[in-house]
Amino acid sequence: MKAILMTATGDPDVLKLQDIKEPEISMPAQINVQLKAAGVNPVDTKIRRNGLFYESALPAVLGCDGAGIVTEVGSSVKQFKAGDKVWFCHGGLGQEQGNYAEYNVIDARWASLMPETFSFVEAAAAPLVLITAWGALFDRGGLQKGQTVLIHAGAGGVGHMAIQLAKLKGARVITTVSSVQKAEFVKSLGADEAIIYTQNGFADAVNNLTGSKGADLVFDTVGAAVFKESIAVTAHFGRLVTLLDPGELSLSEARMRNLLIGFELMLTPMLRDLPEARDRHVEILNQCAQYADKGLLKPYISKHLSLEDSAEAHRLIETGHTTGKIVLSSE
Repeated sequence: MKAILMTATGDPDVLKLQDIKEPEISMPAQINVQLKAAGVNPVDTKIRRNGLFYESALPAVLGCDGAGIVTEVGSSVKQFKAGDKVWFCHGGLGQEQGNYAEYNVIDARWASLMPETFSFVEAAAAPLVLITAWGALFDRGGLQKGQTVLIHAGAGGVGHMAIQLAKLKGARVITTVSSVQKAEFVKSLGADEAIIYTQNGFADAVNNLTGSKGADLVFDTVGAAVFKESIAVTAHFGRLVTLLDPGELSLSEARMRNLLIGFELMLTPMLRDLPEARDRHVEILNQCAQYADKGLLKPYISKHLSLEDSAEAHRLIETGHTTGKIVLSSE
């Protein structure tokens, strides 16, 4: 089968289209999936540039997000049959094959039936960002109806799904974006307010919009500088959740505000082999499939590229200005 191999650590040119052996079911709980599409995420580019999570894993197939058709099931699999359409987030970290390929074999307990209304490209775009956004907003952030949430980088992969999920909960959504065009985009998703941070930052605008109280929940998808500045716009007794390491900084103001600070790394169940957390991921995908089939949730695809254009997909991601998601297709 054709697959994109990461042959070394480095720039996007280390991604090579090659023919490799098609994987086969070796365990009773596995399914074989003919992959129709694979989502591209920033973690893929970081792994390519900085190295895999496991030693001696090269060459490796990247890509955590996949969607496709089940072609074969192991002897203990009861929830799927050949012909089922599935979506999932699994593999691509170095220990197990990722989804920049035509086929993949995974443990069936990582997969979920994809939304009936989604194309394979839409389904492949969504698992990692949906699980991340859900975990940050609800499992870590405890967001409730009527509360105000500030979502940073609302036009990005995680951000644009987080906006939709927060609105489904009945929250007021404030989000930051870099341009007027992106402000229009996030408002089309349901955001109540869009702050163009490239003009005057975001802190004054958030405090003006909240009567100087701050947001009940702040969701940082950007990094240390944004995390630090977000402390002052998080309401007293509020929550601040980040996807990234905030680095060394003073937390005296966070302490004075009695903030709950949380981290969301949706890769943890894969990296630490945590079955209960894996099951939670599938629960999230099942619920999101229901929302999607009711027309309440939809990923935005900014670029749909062929599998052989994976290097270009990585270059686009690394600009840091991608709107929505980029997806590779094997067809």
